[in-house]
Amino acid sequence: MIDINVLRDDPDRVRASQRARGEDEAVVDAVLAADRQRRTTLAHFESARARQKQISKDVGALMGRLGAARKTGAPAADLAALEAEADAARAAAAEVSAQVKDLESAASTAQAELDALARTIPNVIVDGIPAGGEDDYVVLATYGTPRDFAAEGFEPKDHVDVLEGLGGLDLARGVKVAQSRFYYLVGPGARLESALMNLALAKAHAWGFVQLSVPTLVNPAVMAGAGFLDAHADEVYRLAADDLYLTGTSEVALAGYHAQEIVDLSAGPKRYVAPSTCYRREAGTYGKDTRGIIRVHQFQKVEMFLYCRPEDAVAEHERLLSFERDMLDAMELPYRVIDVAAGDLGGPAARKFDCEAWVPTQGKYREVTSTSNCTTYQARRLNIRERGEGGTRIVATLNGTLTTSPRWLVPLLENHQQADGSVAIPAALQPYLGTDRLTPPGT
Repeated sequence: MIDINVLRDDPDRVRASQRARGEDEAVVDAVLAADRQRRTTLAHFESARARQKQISKDVGALMGRLGAARKTGAPAADLAALEAEADAARAAAAEVSAQVKDLESAASTAQAELDALARTIPNVIVDGIPAGGEDDYVVLATYGTPRDFAAEGFEPKDHVDVLEGLGGLDLARGVKVAQSRFYYLVGPGARLESALMNLALAKAHAWGFVQLSVPTLVNPAVMAGAGFLDAHADEVYRLAADDLYLTGTSEVALAGYHAQEIVDLSAGPKRYVAPSTCYRREAGTYGKDTRGIIRVHQFQKVEMFLYCRPEDAVAEHERLLSFERDMLDAMELPYRVIDVAAGDLGGPAARKFDCEAWVPTQGKYREVTSTSNCTTYQARRLNIRERGEGGTRIVATLNGTLTTSPRWLVPLLENHQQADGSVAIPAALQPYLGTDRLTPPGT
């Protein structure tokens, strides 16, 4: 959720962000109107509540005077006058009490309407990122040179043929036990996946991340707080009987880890890493990447996540990108880094960098990692704060993918395949796989 103070103080900045994302600008004025209505209703409630407190005091004083008059044997006329005054005060108190109840309900309704509208506004983008949609990214840097397979005298196979040749993939049985876009990794394929995950976790540990084992089912409050029940709710699997959601990234559970807490950032950011099984419905992707294991419903992922002071978020974002690049360099893959356009950002992200690895048989770069600066957007929804000199304030959250399988297997297998069907294993991965080469059965 965006900061309502930013909306009040600089609505033009939010409108510009909406334009860059291709979103409706009119919602800004709708939220401002709802905010004014909430504040007016709240002021009426607080005024009535103050009157109620004063009348309660007056009733108490009158009852005290009436009791004293009765005790001292005051004249009947004086007692009657006091009783009449007390009855009138009690009636006024009852009337104001009813008004307070109605105004409190109205204030709650106004707050709920404001919150609902405010949640429709995605995070305000960082100045300078490209406007537009999926194809309007900016390439920031390119690393490595794609192999010239023609010069080596053979045509590269795609990842499916390479992995099946190794005896490492069974697509048919994945469909048999589930449906399309499910698969089995077998033998060397499964071992390669585990090696990738273990290397990523070892690197994260060396960088100071605390590893967590996280739930892959979360409640609606956490799913919504992380920003995954807004524009892309149709991507999420929901267990209706339990009112729980299967997560598409451990980012969700990591974001919820400190929900409703005050965190101590005096020693620097809190950095976490978690491997998890992830689930995505891939709604709206009919006909895209139907061959192989690029776009699947279930996959493994190692995700980095951190909480930091808002003023440190930009530097921490660059740091997460450097960690992702380190992993790609270790895999000896050609890749590029792009600054994702505003219209292609998820709701919580103010800026996102993607790393895209070269896929030889497709002749293009494909996304393998992303890192997002979510500023205070998620933490505000989840009420995660830090304590400072002036009280508490909302922290910033950031996330970054360190590796994903099977998405990473695609460029890894295709770029390191050999003419004899074997696959050379990058040196950094060899200790986790126990070999420097995967070979087809019987060779």
